[in-house]
Amino acid sequence: MEFSLLLLLAFLAGLLLLLLRGHPKAHGRLPPGPSPLPVLGNLLQMDRKGLLRSFLRLREKYGDVFTVYLGSRPVVVLCGTDAIREALVDQAEAFSGRGKIAVLDPIFQGYGVIFANGERWRALRRFSLATMRDFGMGKRSVEERIQEEARCLVEELRKFKGALLDNTLLFHSVTSNIICSIVFGKRFDYKDPVFLRLLDLFFQSFSLISSFSSQVFELFSGFLKHFPGTHRQIYRNLQEINTFITQSVEKHRATLDPSNPRDFIDVYLLRMEKDKSDPSSEFHHQNLILTVLSLFFAGTETTSTTLRYGFLLMLKYPHVTERVQKEIEQVIGSHRPPALDDRAKMPYTDAVIHEIQRLGDLIPLGAPHTVTKDTQFRGYVIPKNTEVFPVLSSALHDPHYFETPNTFNPGHFLDADGALKRNEGFMPFSLGKRICLGEGIARTELFLFFTTILQNFSIASPVPPEDIDLTPRESGVGNLPRATRSASWPAEGATGTLPLPQSLGVPASVENGPRLLPHLPASQTWGQPGPSPWPPRRGESSLWSHLLPPGCGFPKTQETVFFLSSLRAALAPAARARIIPSLQLRDRGQARCQQSEITVPLSGGERATMSHSPLFAVT
Repeated sequence: MEFSLLLLLAFLAGLLLLLLRGHPKAHGRLPPGPSPLPVLGNLLQMDRKGLLRSFLRLREKYGDVFTVYLGSRPVVVLCGTDAIREALVDQAEAFSGRGKIAVLDPIFQGYGVIFANGERWRALRRFSLATMRDFGMGKRSVEERIQEEARCLVEELRKFKGALLDNTLLFHSVTSNIICSIVFGKRFDYKDPVFLRLLDLFFQSFSLISSFSSQVFELFSGFLKHFPGTHRQIYRNLQEINTFITQSVEKHRATLDPSNPRDFIDVYLLRMEKDKSDPSSEFHHQNLILTVLSLFFAGTETTSTTLRYGFLLMLKYPHVTERVQKEIEQVIGSHRPPALDDRAKMPYTDAVIHEIQRLGDLIPLGAPHTVTKDTQFRGYVIPKNTEVFPVLSSALHDPHYFETPNTFNPGHFLDADGALKRNEGFMPFSLGKRICLGEGIARTELFLFFTTILQNFSIASPVPPEDIDLTPRESGVGNLPRATRSASWPAEGATGTLPLPQSLGVPASVENGPRLLPHLPASQTWGQPGPSPWPPRRGESSLWSHLLPPGCGFPKTQETVFFLSSLRAALAPAARARIIPSLQLRDRGQARCQQSEITVPLSGGERATMSHSPLFAVT
């Protein structure tokens, strides 16, 4: 009885200590927030759709600066452009610490340039910036590397000959090759099996890190780490990448020429040799492996995901694409590759890229920070080592800085004269002392890859623009766009013939139009008889009524919609004119419409005629 009473008292005392430990008053004057429960923290206030949704909802009640408990640990959340700038810029040193991401901490453990703190971080960041600058400017410029990779990308896209393509892997390949050329001193062939495996590991890991289960793990990692889950798969993936990096480092060590360092790894190895007698040096093997992993991961995933989202937006807003291509024509033309100097002369294209980054909102919660000392902020006291989440999404969608924050609008970055303007709410690379160290390379990649693709290709999707879904597939640490198939073909006006898939059996020719036409599926599902097998989409009534003769039905497939819409979209850029909204169909009278011709009048007086395989059946 006495023992049971002691146990009960001990239990109640423990609960009281936890409650006091978790109460804001126990930490001085933390910003306000919902009252936490012992151990569980603010679990009951968390939205099932993730941390971002939870924080934005709590902001409505507690304002731009508030405290939330993720499990038993307090986190100060900063929302809005002004609050984030006041912390990361005006008090940059105090907010320069790096917090942890629970699913990544078992790998990094405070090592490597991204997750290091204190003198370790300062030494690694100085070294990384200087070395990347030397290999980006002093020897072979980043611009030249990106231009070469862009040429390889164009050649690869041409091989698809207008077929539908998910561009995820290609964009991963080109962006990864840029960082590989700087870090490893080489680029990989797009079909290299080792390279493909690494890209798959990165893609899997970023998806898992951004998943809902990883956000739950963030709240209760101390308990959940003992059970199976996505955190273990992430650990295995990153360990496999580390094995590749370690092998590469050993190859570099065996072939190192001190008089001629080839890349980032060589320069780091030379620094290790120089500091080998200093036991306090941060230039050791573990920091090398984890710094390379940091650069490799960040340099691959962030830029490639932004490109994917960017071209998703170009498919959804073809009038923006057309205007970008017009500016490319005017400034660059078609006889030379885009160069970085062109950016200053292309304000609309630059504004579009800024808006892609803003609306793409790649790292919505921002990377976690910590305060390096007891810090006074907006009348509150944030104790040393407290974690701080600068919610970048709240700045990128700040209605005080962006007139239409939830709409794609390049005008957010253009002044009344059409010149590019600075916007204080734009912070996709974060701010302050922890601003992304690869910002310069990333911005160069985005401009050169984006303009090179649109200089060389027109693009279209099997999904009508209004049906393209911009909702992220995953939204956690990162926002990941949905996989989308699109087709590309040479943008220049040219006459040529390209057969459709052999399963359709009939070649197609286009005059005054693109060389390449989209592929159609081998099997067709025929629509019902009549002039309109399903309701015409906005602005397409004339197309359907002119194209479908009585008694004919179209196959009800997305590819058919793509075929029709891309015919118009393809011819317009090629002729640099809008298609007059009328199509004439001449049935040659053969059984089941074995061959038909579509004549498309162009506003410039030209006509484009296409002979194609039967897309309809006479009933």
